[in-house]
Amino acid sequence: MAALRHLAVGPGPTYHRHHGFAAAAATSSLQLRRLPSRPLRSRFSRVYALSSNDIRVGTNIEVDGAPWKVLEFLHVKPGKGAAFVRTKLRNYVTGNTVEKTFRAGSTLQEPSLSKENKQFTYKDGSQFVFMDLTTFEESRLNEADVGDKQKWLKEGMDCNLLYWNGKIIDFELPITVRLTVTDTDPGASDSAQGGTKPATLETGAVVTVPSFVNVGDDILVDSRTGQYMNRA
Repeated sequence: MAALRHLAVGPGPTYHRHHGFAAAAATSSLQLRRLPSRPLRSRFSRVYALSSNDIRVGTNIEVDGAPWKVLEFLHVKPGKGAAFVRTKLRNYVTGNTVEKTFRAGSTLQEPSLSKENKQFTYKDGSQFVFMDLTTFEESRLNEADVGDKQKWLKEGMDCNLLYWNGKIIDFELPITVRLTVTDTDPGASDSAQGGTKPATLETGAVVTVPSFVNVGDDILVDSRTGQYMNRA
């Protein structure tokens, strides 16, 4: 979906499109209301309800008993008929993505998710080991679960592990990561204007950096986009 756009032609439908990480911060403004109490399903079993009108990029919802994350959404108000919200969702457990439509104003369940801060300590074969520095309890994620995030993951880095029903289903990197350049063409002087080049980082990731960056430099990278921010 394209970036935030408002389309209105005559009496026809109007669309309000939202996309990208900038919209994710809007989730904090959700108006939530607690459902009537029910038996606890696990130690993370609090369940909340929200309106489909509150959907934003990054909103977590529960569909058919599974947790899903909203990747994209589009509020649609047709010239005739009821308004609705079209979404693209990713299943936290299976990784599958689907497109799903909800009636405007319909009630949705928000899954009970819990975050715990843990430090990535080392890689054991194909598993990534995270440690709670208070209890020294270890949690492990398979390489497939970590996915492309391993490009920015460095030993000693603090991350947030996401739990659902007591199981780890995802983890969050720091938005800004500090990594060392291990390979790149010789740099120009700091005063040089313009010009970019590829650089390989200590994790194996390749990013585009200004021409003045050299091997051994520490740089800051946005882990969400993989874009160079500045030299550390």
